[in-house]
Amino acid sequence: MAQRSAFDICRLLRDNIAKVVLGKDDLIDLLILAAMAGEHVLLEDVPGVGKTLAAKALAHSLDAKFSRLQFTPDLLPSDITGSMIYRAATGEFEFSPGPIFANVVLADEINRAPPRTQSALLEAMSEGQVTVDGVTHDLPKPFMVIATQNPFEYEGTYALPESQLDRFLLRTSIGYPIREIERMVLKTHQAGEPVNTLESVVSPEQIVAVQEEVGRVRFDDSLTGYLLDIVAATRQHEAFQVGVSTRGALSFYRGCQSLALLRGRDYVVPDDLKLLAVPALAHRVLPEGIFQGGSRTVVEQQLADLIEPIPVPV
Repeated sequence: MAQRSAFDICRLLRDNIAKVVLGKDDLIDLLILAAMAGEHVLLEDVPGVGKTLAAKALAHSLDAKFSRLQFTPDLLPSDITGSMIYRAATGEFEFSPGPIFANVVLADEINRAPPRTQSALLEAMSEGQVTVDGVTHDLPKPFMVIATQNPFEYEGTYALPESQLDRFLLRTSIGYPIREIERMVLKTHQAGEPVNTLESVVSPEQIVAVQEEVGRVRFDDSLTGYLLDIVAATRQHEAFQVGVSTRGALSFYRGCQSLALLRGRDYVVPDDLKLLAVPALAHRVLPEGIFQGGSRTVVEQQLADLIEPIPVPV
């Protein structure tokens, strides 16, 4: 890891991204946490608040290949994964990789593409590979999808199915900046887009090494029980038709390990679970009632209220 600890690498990333993503320290930490866990992030917010900027800043800081996919109703699965191309010179078909072959992939407005196209991401996000015409192709490491969607616009959109949502470690939003931060944004953009001049501070190989270190973070048996209590509560509560899946529990587990490492610890504490529970689990539950897609904030509050009385291990 080039004689740098995981904590040092996280600090370098945080400080570098914060040069262009102003006043959003919590968002930066969640993006780094997901990269450390080898998982994916769903950003739900209105257009123009910095979702693309955050994804590009992470990619530039990692010295990683960045790819942006603009999801539209006519986007085809092959436009994402790539396809077989006939080469007249050789008389053979050759695989032409699609934009999914990058370290950081921004799936912009993911809910504007039909489910068939959205499903092209499932194998990539779960297994780090794509299969085209029966042949499997490995994706580069590290690999991370940052997807965006506007939660307030429904015309011409397709709701993400539960199987797709379950592939994201976290769902979060950015929000509008406070006045002074927005003033700073205006000033820093006078001479152009500052993210384009952002220098890399960490190599992809270092992030892969950190991902391996995440798996060695200690998770006490009592905290494993606490995590399972939280998961079980989502399956039994009357507010939810569907609770957190086993895949969701595994992602939550690894996310807590990543958060501990991000905080400079090699062990998980109860506060890690409490802090990460809502962004890691709220998009994995299906609320009761007609409006199953209900307000994100309502579902998040229901989940927070559900978790609060669960006994915390000493």
